[in-house]
Amino acid sequence: MTQLTAKNPEQILHSVFGYTGFRGRQQEIIETVIRGADSLVVMPTGGGKSLCFQIPALALGSTALVISPLIALMQDQVTALQENGVRAAFLNSTLSSNQFQKVIKDLLAGELDLLYLAPERLMQEGTINLLSNLSVSLIAIDEAHCVSQWGHDFRPEYLQLNELSRLFPGIPRIALTATADPLTQRDICQRLDLSQPEIFICGFDRPNIRYLIEERDNPRKQILSFLNNHICECGIIYCSTRKETEELASFLHSKGYNCAAYHAGLKNDLRSEILARFQASEAMIVVATIAFGMGVDKPDVRFVAHMNLPRSIEAYYQETGRAGRDGNPAEAWMIYGLKDLILQQKFIDASDGSEDFKRVSREKLSALLAFCETATCRRQVLLRYFAQNTDTKCNNCDTCITPPETFDGTIHAQKALSNIYRTGESFGVSHLVDVLLGRDNDKIRKFRHEKVSTYGIGTELDEQQWKTLYRQLAAAGFCYIDAERFNAVRLNQKSYKILRNETTFHTRRLRKLTRKNTNKSSNATEGTEQLNPEDSRLFQKLRALRKSLSEEHNIAPYMIFHDSTLREMSIKRPGNNRQLLEINGVGDTKAKRYGQQFLELVSNS
Repeated sequence: MTQLTAKNPEQILHSVFGYTGFRGRQQEIIETVIRGADSLVVMPTGGGKSLCFQIPALALGSTALVISPLIALMQDQVTALQENGVRAAFLNSTLSSNQFQKVIKDLLAGELDLLYLAPERLMQEGTINLLSNLSVSLIAIDEAHCVSQWGHDFRPEYLQLNELSRLFPGIPRIALTATADPLTQRDICQRLDLSQPEIFICGFDRPNIRYLIEERDNPRKQILSFLNNHICECGIIYCSTRKETEELASFLHSKGYNCAAYHAGLKNDLRSEILARFQASEAMIVVATIAFGMGVDKPDVRFVAHMNLPRSIEAYYQETGRAGRDGNPAEAWMIYGLKDLILQQKFIDASDGSEDFKRVSREKLSALLAFCETATCRRQVLLRYFAQNTDTKCNNCDTCITPPETFDGTIHAQKALSNIYRTGESFGVSHLVDVLLGRDNDKIRKFRHEKVSTYGIGTELDEQQWKTLYRQLAAAGFCYIDAERFNAVRLNQKSYKILRNETTFHTRRLRKLTRKNTNKSSNATEGTEQLNPEDSRLFQKLRALRKSLSEEHNIAPYMIFHDSTLREMSIKRPGNNRQLLEINGVGDTKAKRYGQQFLELVSNS
C-alpha cells in the first residue's frame, strides 16, 4: 500500500473516501485539529465522527494514534480504512507474534498513517517507549464518554489518558463521542486534561430514527408484533440478563427468525463468530445484553429494540443510535414496566460508586422515566435532556403519530408546583409526595412541613400517580430536577405560567401501542431516494454482486459499498470510471479494486 500524496482535506475526502462534500461541522473540526488545537466533538452516530480525525491524520502526515475501547471496533475501522487505501493497523491481543512484529516494523519505518490501540495497551511502558521514538501527528480518543464517571459506560482504564498531555506535549488531541450531556462534557475535558479545547456540539437529533415506547403487557407477543414490520431486516434486541437473551433468542428462532444470543458469558470465539455473522448478514437479529454494540459499525441495522429499561437516557441514546447509521429509516422500540424501575434502582444501590454517583444515577433514571411517560413529542424531550431545545414536533415518534389519551391535570400540576415553592425548592420528589399526601415522618417534622399550606392537599392521587405527575412535569419542561442539589425539584419560568393559570397541563394516561398506528411506511422515503421498478431490480443485482465480493474478500458487504452508494449507482447508472467516481462513497482505491465489475453489471442491465 503506497503513501497517499493528497494533503488537502477536500481532496482526501473525495479521492480516499469518495464523498463530494463535508457534512455539518466536519470541515471546521478538521481545520481545528490540523492547526494543532485540542477539541471535544459530540456528534450523533452516523454523523461522520471518524472522518474528523482520519482526514487530519492523512493531511498532517506521520502517524496518528487512535484510542479505541473495543477490539471489534478498531478491527472494523482499520479494515474499512485499508479498503479505502489508507495505511492503517492496530495493536491488540488478536495478532499473532509475526503480525505484531510486522505492525511494529511498519510503524518504525513510518509506513502507517493511523495506529489503533486500546487504552490499556497504549499506557504500557513498552508502548510508551516505542511511541516516544516516533513522530506522532495527533491523538484521537474515541468513545470519550468512557472517561467520565457520569457517562453511561465508564471505564477505569480511560483515567490514565490524562497522561497523554505530558507524554506527547504539543500534539493535538481530539476526544469524540456521540453521547454526553453537559455534565459529562465538562468531565471529559477535565479528566483528559485537554488544553483550552474547542468544543463542538454537533446536535443529537437522529431524524431518521422513529421512537416507539409502550408499557409492558405481554413481552413476547409485543416483540413479535413489532418484528412483523421488520421481516428480513437486521436488528438488535437488548435484554437485561444473559438468561433472557438466550430464552428470547430460542423463542424467536422457533418462530423462524435468523437470530443468535450474545452476552459476556459466551466464549470469545463464539462471540466473535456471532459478530462476524451479523456484520456480514443482511437479515439477522442479535438478542443481546449491553455487552454487544459499541464495537458494531454496521450501517444497515434497521431497528434496535429494548425489552427492558436501560440505565439512563445516555445509554438509551447510545444503544438506539446503532440503528440507521446509513441515514435510512430505522426504528427504536422499547417496552418498560415497574420491574425495570426496581431492577435499575437495585443496580444503583448495589454499585460501588460514591453517594454523588448514586445521586446522579438516580436522577438519570428519573429523566429516562420522564422520557417514557411523556405525553409530548419524544424527540423534544430527548433533545432537551442534552440541552438542545426545539419547539418543533418531529412527527416521527409514537406520541406525535398517535397522541396518547390525556386529561386536564392543571389543578394537580398547580398543587405539585406550589408544593415545590412552599418547601423552598430544596427537596426531591419522594419528600414532596410525602407532603402532598400528609404523611407523618421524621423529615417532615424536622423541616416543619406539616405547617405548609400544601400539606395533605393531594390525597386524591396515590404515591405513584404523584411521582408520575412530577416526572411528566419535568419532561414537559415545567420544572427541573437539579442533580447538583441532591435531586431537588426546582421551578422555572414555565412553572409560573401554570401557577398563574396562563397555561394548562394535560397529563398522559397509560396506553398500548398498535402497529397499525405506527406503520413506518409513512416516513419510509425520508433520507432516501425511492427507486422505480427498473432501478430497484438493478439495486438488488448490485447488492448480490457486493455480497459475492464480500465473501470472496472476507469482509462485511458494507465495507465495499454502502446501500446508499448502490442506490445512487442504480439511479445514475455510471458508464465509465469518471462517472463512477462521482458516486458518493466511491473513492480512488475502491474504484480500482471493484469498479470494473460494477460498471459491467450496470452496463448489462
